[in-house]
Amino acid sequence: MRPEPGQVLHFSEDPTIKRFVPHVAPTSSFKEAYVWAVGHDRCPDYWFPRACPRAMAWVGPRTSEEDAARIIGAGCGERVHAIEYRWLQALKEVRLFAYRLPAEHFKPIGDPPTAVVSTVPVTPLGPPEQVGDLFELHEGAGIQLRVLPSLWPFWEEVIASTLEFSGIRLRNARR
Repeated sequence: MRPEPGQVLHFSEDPTIKRFVPHVAPTSSFKEAYVWAVGHDRCPDYWFPRACPRAMAWVGPRTSEEDAARIIGAGCGERVHAIEYRWLQALKEVRLFAYRLPAEHFKPIGDPPTAVVSTVPVTPLGPPEQVGDLFELHEGAGIQLRVLPSLWPFWEEVIASTLEFSGIRLRNARR
């Protein structure tokens, strides 16, 4: 599930949103009100239930062959996502929807950019689309999906490596 040219996506478990209004997320480090979305490259970060903690790593221009082989695995692609066992059932059962939004209202945020934001209300281009089987999405994108007892040992290895990475909802991970 990726956006078409001129679009960005917002993923949600709520299929009833008619209009996205900028707001300050309770957990955001940004103080300005935004509508959040993602472009093509960051969509896989959101192929999960909203509250599911996930640790993600991928090969970047500065990644060493040793780190890629050690953390992702030899011959296992260029990207890995990890979740905890206690989230496996939710990953199987979640009804996730993608809203297609007009890209012209959005600008990149973060350094490096990890999402796009709008400071004006945005109306979806059409009804939300059910995302479907999240395991199939990962497989089709060539993304390795790992299920671990705890994300923290994996996360510590990833952030100390030369891989690029992102952690989402890690506050919900088992300590």
